[in-house]
Amino acid sequence: KDRNPPLFKKNILAPNQIVTKCRFWYFLWQQRKLEETTGEIVSVKRIMVKTPVLVMKFDICLRNDFGSETHKVITQCYSDTVSRHRTRAHSIQIIKVESVKASMTRRVHHKQFHDSKICFLLVRRYHHKHYRKLFSFHQPST
Repeated sequence: KDRNPPLFKKNILAPNQIVTKCRFWYFLWQQRKLEETTGEIVSVKRIMVKTPVLVMKFDICLRNDFGSETHKVITQCYSDTVSRHRTRAHSIQIIKVESVKASMTRRVHHKQFHDSKICFLLVRRYHHKHYRKLFSFHQPST
């Protein structure tokens, strides 16, 4: 046995920790032919956004499996790709993510949100739990 085995680091975008570990072993098998039985996950860290209020535009480079073929596509929205190409989440692999300036945006329906004076209507009013009645005779009008 090797006393100082090599450490492998991988940034993975996943919805939870279980999927993250599974995807880690999937990519490690593809790159280094290492299995879960021959290795150990040292740590899993969740990376948080520094400024969650700031709206940013991203360019996502991802790989998509269509049946027997594999395509590499670049899109500006992950859910947009899933809906446009009718794929499932497990068949899409995100390769890299980078921030894009507003002038570099390509799609017309994304450019409409670059206006600094844009405002959105409040579609549904939310009543805070503290002010709600437990029993009411009327259905709430929101």
